[in-house]
Amino acid sequence: MKNFRGLDFFEFDSLYVVYAKIQETPDSLPFKMKTTTDTPADFRKYGSLIFNLNDKKYTLTAYENLDYLDVEGYENYLFLPFLDQTNGYETYGGGRYIDLYQYENDSILIDFNRAYNPQCVYDENFSCPIVPRENLLNFRVEAGVKNFISSY
Repeated sequence: MKNFRGLDFFEFDSLYVVYAKIQETPDSLPFKMKTTTDTPADFRKYGSLIFNLNDKKYTLTAYENLDYLDVEGYENYLFLPFLDQTNGYETYGGGRYIDLYQYENDSILIDFNRAYNPQCVYDENFSCPIVPRENLLNFRVEAGVKNFISSY
């Protein structure tokens, strides 16, 4: 990709770095999350993340990728896909992802400045989980990576 000029990001904003309280769902059953291909991905709902932003309370669902449970380095890994009102404009229409790490307490740091595009944005052959509608935020998250525009 000799024409690749890098990715465009929103300016870092500490407003989008929040601590969330975790309400775990230890009895949730594994399920097949739809993807951008015909191959579903195996996940389990880890729990609800409850946080405040601009004096309003929001909830997103974090997931465990069952394929990563026994992979070294991913012991505490959680997957946070989300949609917001920048999708289809400044950001990818299908939403963005954040990788989280949970360490034996009831809160977790969510840094929306670390939001990234699914791999299928860059290569349509990748199978990317489709963001569940329950993770739609009804405001603009002006943090993280912006939409990728190919230079071809």
